[in-house]
This record gives sequence, C-alpha cells and structure tokens, in this order.
Amino acid sequence: MGNPAGSYIWYELMTPDPAGAKAFYDKVVGWDMGTTSVAPGIEYRMIKRSDGGNAGGILTLTDDMIAKGATPAWYGYVYSRDVDASVKAMTADGASVLMPPWDQPGVGRLALVADPAGAPFYLMDPLPPEGAADATSDVFSVDEAEHVVWNELSTTDQDKAVEFYTRHLGWTQEGSMPMGEFGDYKFIQCDGVGIGAIMRKMPQSPSSQWIPYVKVDDIDRAVAAVADGGGSVVNGPMEIPGGDYALVGLDPQGAVFGLVGPRKS
Repeated sequence: MGNPAGSYIWYELMTPDPAGAKAFYDKVVGWDMGTTSVAPGIEYRMIKRSDGGNAGGILTLTDDMIAKGATPAWYGYVYSRDVDASVKAMTADGASVLMPPWDQPGVGRLALVADPAGAPFYLMDPLPPEGAADATSDVFSVDEAEHVVWNELSTTDQDKAVEFYTRHLGWTQEGSMPMGEFGDYKFIQCDGVGIGAIMRKMPQSPSSQWIPYVKVDDIDRAVAAVADGGGSVVNGPMEIPGGDYALVGLDPQGAVFGLVGPRKS
C-alpha cells in the first residue's frame, strides 16, 4: 500500500451496543456510523465521515467475547509489511499475543498484540483494492476534522515504550513537553510526521492504553453533545500547543476516547 510502514491505517470501536454508539458519536463527531454489517460471520459496521471517506469500523462485542474478557474500547491498526515477523520480534522483546496472526478474507493479515506494559494494538498487512496496489489509508490526519489526529499512549513504563515502538514500528521520538510531576510528554513520529505521544500513566487510569483523539469542529459543542448523549468528560478540555483544546472522555458503553478541536465561543 502507499502508506509508510508503521502508519496508522484503521481504527476500530469494539462495543456491545453499536446502535448506542452511533447515536453518541454521530452527534459528538459528525460521523455517520453504519447500521448494517459488512462482514460475514461477525457484526461489523463502517464509520463514514461527512466527506464520504471511512473513519474506521465498529465491531459488535458478543456475549462470548465479553465472557472471554473483551471490553468496550478503541483500537488502532498499524501497518506492518510482515505481520508474522513483527509478532515474532515483538514477543521476543516482551510483548504478548492476544490474537495470533490470521488471514481475514478480503481484508488482509492481522494480529492483536499487547506491548510489554499491556497496551493492545493491531498489526495489519491489508489487501489492496483490485487494481490499486498503492492505495493509501486516510483515517489518520494531522489536522482534518472527523479524522483521528493524535494517538496517545499512557503507560506504566515510558522509557521501555519509546524503545519498543521505535525499534519495532520504525517510529522516531523527537521533542517533548514537560508535565510537572508526571515527567515529559514525549512526541512520536512516523516517517517524519507527528502521530502522537507517549506519557506516564496517570494514577486514575486503570491500565496502560492507547487513546485516539478525533478532531471536532467545536470543542464546546462536542462537550455538550457528550453530556447529552450519556457520555462523560474525564479530563479537560485543556488548551494544547497550537490553540486547540483537547479532552479525554468515556462513551456511554465505557470506551475511552479523545477529542481535539477549536473553541469558537
């Protein structure tokens, strides 16, 4: 595909209530979450942006999945040109395999792993559309509304995380921002593009985790929509470099998400 290795190429919401998620995120972000499944054998819906592009997908958690420990959450998919080799190298470096590599018909080869501190993410080598071997994913953008624009890792071992992801995904770590007693907020890049940051886990966070931040048109409008939709704001909104405001929230089903946007009032 046309994206550099190590790029975020898909995002997925796992939820037991896709209809409830649609009612919530459509109002908060401006998306149009699907109402019908697009995959055989599982309940999987697409997330459409207002420009017609895809923002990601929604996997419905079944009772069996929940019984095996699955919980509502957002997951990022990172492009690997060799999923099996990546999994082998990562596990030798302390990662754990949550779902070993498998071929998803019509999608590609995937694996679900957790980094040495337990933060899960997918690896993916997608099948390109027929006749478009160099097709690119645009689910991540540095500044466009309705896209994920930032990926934040909250971890119990910041130094190990930086070492792990730069070694295995080809990312770089350049620049940081002081956070007082919580140390530095360390910025990460893929192919020279800022894609997020790695920070020390806050005491109130239950575990190490990745949080995708979605760009909205107006952070105050989004905050009101979060409350109206039955979600909650955990932290923020706080002003960030560049003048936008960011927050971390919980959707009505319990999935953690981030929002970024301007303050218009």
